[in-house]
Amino acid sequence: MDDSRSLLQHPRRNLGNRYRSTAMKFARLAKADPSRAKENLAWAEQNARQAILHDFTDERNWQTLAELKVLNNDEAGLHALLEDVFSVLGRDPDQVEQLASVDLLDVGQELLHATFTRDPLDPDAWWTTVQPDGNLPQMETIEQFAQRCRRLDFRDQRANIVFSRRLERLRTHGHVDVFLDLAKHVLAHRPTNHELWMALGRLHERRSEIDQAWICYDHVQRLRPPTSERDRFLERLKAGMDGAAKAPWSGPSVASREAFLASMEALTERVSTVESPTIHEHEQSPSEPTENKEEAALKRLIEQDDLQKAFFAARRLVASGEAWAEAYLVDIQNALG
Repeated sequence: MDDSRSLLQHPRRNLGNRYRSTAMKFARLAKADPSRAKENLAWAEQNARQAILHDFTDERNWQTLAELKVLNNDEAGLHALLEDVFSVLGRDPDQVEQLASVDLLDVGQELLHATFTRDPLDPDAWWTTVQPDGNLPQMETIEQFAQRCRRLDFRDQRANIVFSRRLERLRTHGHVDVFLDLAKHVLAHRPTNHELWMALGRLHERRSEIDQAWICYDHVQRLRPPTSERDRFLERLKAGMDGAAKAPWSGPSVASREAFLASMEALTERVSTVESPTIHEHEQSPSEPTENKEEAALKRLIEQDDLQKAFFAARRLVASGEAWAEAYLVDIQNALG
């Protein structure tokens, strides 16, 4: 009952359902009245696209649009739709390769169905594919899923959301080490995912990993200025101190923050858009100020649209006291969205 109520109160999902229903209505009209089929199918597609726009996590919305593409004999459109689905699912090379040499009008809908069977968009449905209840076959083990995640592309915001929710299922079912490992991969691809930074911070806090928790909450507070997660975390720490017996803790050392951010910067290498030297590798005259050398390398990362790497590089520079990098960090954050 509570699940049904929550579904009804979800505004975007509600709109997605309404647009999908409208699309199906126009599709039925197109079949019933061939003289106006083209017009009705155009309206059906428009509503089906709106359904996906409002709720990309409902597989029925994708399947409805795929069916309309087949009715319209639109193989190019069906190809684009499947490519978009694969972007949401992390652009797995194994999936993308399937588009190369198949007749999509003939097997496109079956391919979409098989994709969602193996890789459901709903996180609870996905969990049953790695931890089946006995009624369903296991699609892959958790270790296989982890290996697959390490080669996927999560720069698409939708992919980041889908896989963040999967990681949350791993965490809640006790697979904490896998969560910690994969969360950093997901964040390396889209460092503005404040919800995942928050989940990571809470986990580190529960594990009494104070420096790591502070760094994660610091990211949340920077990405969502109205929030004050880092400050509240410090208050919780102070409240837990045993009077003067413990020295007050005010934050991790600069070296700890730089090491963490450098490790995150290294994780972005796989999705870098071009091969580019790191901040420290930029060639510069020995007499030129250090700030200029690092600023030139940071500018080049931004110009090459290597924003993920630029984000962590700028964060590391700010953490080390390079105030000039703050303006670049704000621009990068805005560009990432």
